[in-house]
Amino acid sequence: MLVWENRPNRSKGGEMAEQEERDAARRATTSGIPLDEAYGPQAAGGRDTTTEIGAPGSFPYTRGVQSTMYRGRLWTMRQYAGFSTAAESNARYRYLLEQGQTGLSVAFDLPTQMGYDSDAPEAEGEVGRVGVAIDSLADMEALFAGIPLDRVSTSMTINATAPILLALYVAVAERQGVAPAALAGTTQNDLLKEYIARGTYIFPPTPSLRLVTDVMEWCATEMPKWNTISISGYHMREAGATAAQELAFTFANGIAYVEGARARGIDVDTIGPRLSFFFASWTDILEEVAKFRAARRIWARIMRDRFGATSEKSMMCRFHVQTAGSTLTAQSIDNNVVRASYQALAAILGGAQSLHVNGKDEALALPTEAAARLALRTQQIVAHESGVAGTVDPLGGSYAVEALTDRIEADALALIAETDRLGGMVAAISSGFPQRAIQDSAFAYQREIERGDRVIVGVNRFIDEEAATPTIATIDPVREREQVDRLVAVRAERDAKAVEGALAMIAAAASGTANMMPPILAAVKVGCTVGEISNALRAVWGEHREGLVL
Repeated sequence: MLVWENRPNRSKGGEMAEQEERDAARRATTSGIPLDEAYGPQAAGGRDTTTEIGAPGSFPYTRGVQSTMYRGRLWTMRQYAGFSTAAESNARYRYLLEQGQTGLSVAFDLPTQMGYDSDAPEAEGEVGRVGVAIDSLADMEALFAGIPLDRVSTSMTINATAPILLALYVAVAERQGVAPAALAGTTQNDLLKEYIARGTYIFPPTPSLRLVTDVMEWCATEMPKWNTISISGYHMREAGATAAQELAFTFANGIAYVEGARARGIDVDTIGPRLSFFFASWTDILEEVAKFRAARRIWARIMRDRFGATSEKSMMCRFHVQTAGSTLTAQSIDNNVVRASYQALAAILGGAQSLHVNGKDEALALPTEAAARLALRTQQIVAHESGVAGTVDPLGGSYAVEALTDRIEADALALIAETDRLGGMVAAISSGFPQRAIQDSAFAYQREIERGDRVIVGVNRFIDEEAATPTIATIDPVREREQVDRLVAVRAERDAKAVEGALAMIAAAASGTANMMPPILAAVKVGCTVGEISNALRAVWGEHREGLVL
């Protein structure tokens, strides 16, 4: 990857070469972009920066998607949460809302993400471990009990089974008397990044893209306030991508989704305003701020120049940010509070629309209630005490930030061009291009840490001699048995013939070209489970098996 070519070659050998490597790491961003000793007007390279930077709320949105940004409204404070059973997660949601959280963000367990019911052999030992277990409409009702869905925005981190979980959410809302058109929130629904960096896919890429587009098409008419996809760079960054790679591969995925929608006959200005993004925020403040500013500029031009969008809302890159879980350390976990605070600051200086701050103990386990509360308080301190929300794009015009913004933009555009040359993101994934690039970057960064060229406080320098073992959250194994028992009861109480007919309709729709959302919604309403619906689709489409990327 381009940004690594400036790193010194270790072949020089000896202490001098090692010192050069340490100096280079210290004088470069986390992604390896070399930093000048100082920046001045010459950093603009003679360009007219007025048109590049623009005004807040105006094309190309470098300075923010709203003219007043946080002066008009603070970002949405979402704390990603979900564990064990629906009832326990519901209690955590209500607690966080009482503490001042302004939006829900649901974490699902791995069986739910992978389309297995809690009693499936593949789910054993994983039920409720990394998120909440959702098997049926009864679980979804328990998850949102006492939470008015017409007054809260909900983000669901779900991909392969996104249509099913969205259908469950719609069915719960209807039981509350809330129409789909009144619901606000986001389904992640980004399958391509799963093949690149995360791995919670079920089906091959082609039917997966069909499901993504089905959700976009259905929501365009039924749920106009719903963000149908959160195109995610976060997981690629967590896997080791540089800042430029994070943007490039995220936007290359976005291009594939828009092209898929257009092939379906959906107007770009119909779906454009409902596209959102999800990025990571690392501790390198200047690089992260520059990355977020470059992101808005790149996407605005892609939508206008490549796809002919005319709506301003279609050109706006609106994004959620989560602080970087991969930077958290199991050693000296109190240091993670500082890391997450700076990462949150970078996200806000960069103009995020919503934010999650990681708990200090997440390198060890799911966050405790105390850690989750402290993470929320971190957001509130940044919002109300730091002063950075008082003016729009406070670092705009900084010679260093503008130079980094230009550099990240240029590197990202070069990678997008290479992806286009390979035939688009689906073809690029098949060739292993993004996977290899991220692997190489991750390896180079890890080598810097292991050699001590890049300092990680408490890990390779400034190590605490005494470290107490913190109290961490645990999931009682009894909860898995209870979840399975509830699932068995749901199956016993439903209309078996209605379930059989609904699953047959799903299989028939999957074999044809009809939008999958209506039959999936009908299926969850009669009691079909996440695993049963997923298995009906597996029977038609098969499962994806990852190849070796060298």
